[in-house]
Amino acid sequence: MDGNGRWAKRRGMPRIAGHNEGVESVRDTVEACGQLGVKYLTLYAFSTENWKRPEEEVSLLMRLLLRALKDETDRLHTNNVRIQAIGDIAKLPQEVQNELVDDIAKTKNNTGLTLILALSYSGRWDLTEAMKRIADEVKANTLSVEQISEQLIASYLSTGNVPDPDLLIRTSGEFRISNFLLWQLAYSEMFITNKLWPSFRRDELYEAIRSYQKRERRFGRVSEQLKQDGSNGTRDGYFNRLFKSVTGP
Repeated sequence: MDGNGRWAKRRGMPRIAGHNEGVESVRDTVEACGQLGVKYLTLYAFSTENWKRPEEEVSLLMRLLLRALKDETDRLHTNNVRIQAIGDIAKLPQEVQNELVDDIAKTKNNTGLTLILALSYSGRWDLTEAMKRIADEVKANTLSVEQISEQLIASYLSTGNVPDPDLLIRTSGEFRISNFLLWQLAYSEMFITNKLWPSFRRDELYEAIRSYQKRERRFGRVSEQLKQDGSNGTRDGYFNRLFKSVTGP
């Protein structure tokens, strides 16, 4: 979610105004994903690099995060949304940590959309922490080097209990992934929009999904192989019908 500051600057407003409007984009996007039957939505809300921003802005962002969690969790819970968080959560203010723990516990049994908040997160941090845990197990002789595989590494990441993303949406026209889910995005489709995050609403989400549906995901294979084994890339019949029922033709 990128472009909050630029959105505000273009309107002669303080940066926090862009962050506030960005919360509205989060609300609309989460609601739309729930209606579409999307199973997992991960929002890159605050990166490890964001700690380098001016102290006043970081403080405002933490207060905004806390307020959003307090204001939105009941609504999410009512709509069967399960909240999870990934990242170096221990670096967040204690009040934010406490609220996160409570909200995750409150929604843990929900079975609809899983909303994953990436907070104080970076892909390099994620991989580093996974390597440390694997090294500890090898050192303790509970894991052998020969057992280390792609599947094992993936299981040690903070997203070990969820599938890799099918689609990455990048706002503000930037052509980079900014240290986000470096391992998990290996085969994700990408959609880049020039919309700044505070201007992003469900219509842009629908556009991204329509673009995704037109693509053929081969995972290293060729089209003929997909036809032979009955695979049809992203053309999932159930999701297409549900998508059309919500958004129209």
